[in-house]
Amino acid sequence: MTRYIARRLVLMVPVLLGVTLILFVLIRLRGDPVAAFVTPEMSAAEVEAVRVAYGFDRPLPEQYATMMARLLQGDFGRSIRYRTPAIDLILERLPATAQLAATALALAVLISLPLGLLSALYPNSLIDLVATTLSTLGRAMPNYWVGIMFILLFGVQWRWFPVSGRDDATSLVMPALTLSFGIATTLTRLLRSSMLEVVRMEYMVVARAKGLREWTVILRHGLRNALIPVLTVFGLQMAWLLGGAVIIEQVFAWPGMGRIMIQAVQGKDMAVVQAGVFIFALIVMFSNLAVDVLYAFIDPRIRYS
Repeated sequence: MTRYIARRLVLMVPVLLGVTLILFVLIRLRGDPVAAFVTPEMSAAEVEAVRVAYGFDRPLPEQYATMMARLLQGDFGRSIRYRTPAIDLILERLPATAQLAATALALAVLISLPLGLLSALYPNSLIDLVATTLSTLGRAMPNYWVGIMFILLFGVQWRWFPVSGRDDATSLVMPALTLSFGIATTLTRLLRSSMLEVVRMEYMVVARAKGLREWTVILRHGLRNALIPVLTVFGLQMAWLLGGAVIIEQVFAWPGMGRIMIQAVQGKDMAVVQAGVFIFALIVMFSNLAVDVLYAFIDPRIRYS
């Protein structure tokens, strides 16, 4: 297992290099990068001086090499808007995004696990109808629309929760519930279909024949095997979760990484965008690694050599 984790960590390096290369190309495809540093009132000579000062007059390979040298030192550049290192701004907002994402994942599991399990154990029942209907509707509704509906209903109409900001625990309820909605519906449908397949397996019949209690058979033998495909999708949902967090943070004015990155894109603050995408890529890669490691704990037949 240790060798496998070490190998995966090494393989992250070329992926990160690819991320930096894509960012480097995209920043230059959207136009002259020096445009973010100048004003219309500046003369041609002043614009050229800015171009030389930031190294944009050099060949592209040399610019990329310089950028990589700075990244290795943790230097992503300075924010144009805030006049501070971009990585400091991102790391300052990271706890808010982590809190929102972790709460959303916990809510998604708490919603999908009982719904998917009961739906599979009692097919064609009322609980199955409710679960499948909610899952279908949940996949059809964009999370930003769900967030707006939550604001109108729970924030404006009933005034149960604040509609924006990060003041206390109640401020977390609506954005976390909105973000978890799409993930919960996906996991519910997948757990239902996976559990329906598992309950027909022979080892489930053998476990019942041994005299084990029904819920012991379901939880110890059935659920653990049914969770393998669910865990795979759960890991893949991390990328979707972070992408959704960018929109949800804007909807609820949540002071996280996503909101500051949207502001950076609108303000052409490319240093902040670069730092944010880099941190997002790290989070997704480590999440996928954690899911792969969890396979071995859930299913003892899985071994990494």
